[in-house]
Amino acid sequence: MIPTSYPSKEEIARLSARMLLEIGAVNFNTDEPYTLASGLPSPSYIDCRKLISFPRIRTTLMDFLTVTVMRNAGFEAFDNIAGGETAGIPFGALVAERMALPMTYVRKKPKGYGRNARIEGVMTEDQRVLLVEDMTTDGGSKLSFVDAIRETGASCGHTAVIFYYDIFPETTKRLGEHGVELHYLCTWWDVLAEAKAQKSFSDETLAEVEKFLKDPRAWQEAHKS
Repeated sequence: MIPTSYPSKEEIARLSARMLLEIGAVNFNTDEPYTLASGLPSPSYIDCRKLISFPRIRTTLMDFLTVTVMRNAGFEAFDNIAGGETAGIPFGALVAERMALPMTYVRKKPKGYGRNARIEGVMTEDQRVLLVEDMTTDGGSKLSFVDAIRETGASCGHTAVIFYYDIFPETTKRLGEHGVELHYLCTWWDVLAEAKAQKSFSDETLAEVEKFLKDPRAWQEAHKS
């Protein structure tokens, strides 16, 4: 069912951040930084995959994501919803259900046998496809998924995520140059503001995380092992 309530963008961001904190998806550790996929250190880490195990929060966030996309891109803007392997698959299915649209998913690479396909499900030429993922950092992985979608003859000019880092200025530029618009619910800045309001972490930890968010490259360079 398509949601009919439309909270403001600011309220969606605040509530989304609150939910991520509530289920422990937000992790701050300044003493023993996390290692990101890039191999670089970070005092913050977020695990959006946990959301699938919390039905009330999962339902609310998928309602938020659906109305955000429709409000930003249009009510009849898409013909197909594609989830990115693997974290984007459940969220893609949930958004497709709400929008009453076909759902597909995109593999990170061809599976190596059979049809050797990257697209699973039915995606046809000239369909307008929304790519759904759990999160994005610098937008890099989205471009590969978008290219796989476009290779079918379909178009993909939009991607929607629950969480956007919003600390690397090149992200939206990179996506924009590829003809892709990013839609999201909340960022690290929203999470930091809510964490401060709830006193979810110590003042020292929050101060160090804020230092990282303001200049992540410098922080990473100073904390390389």
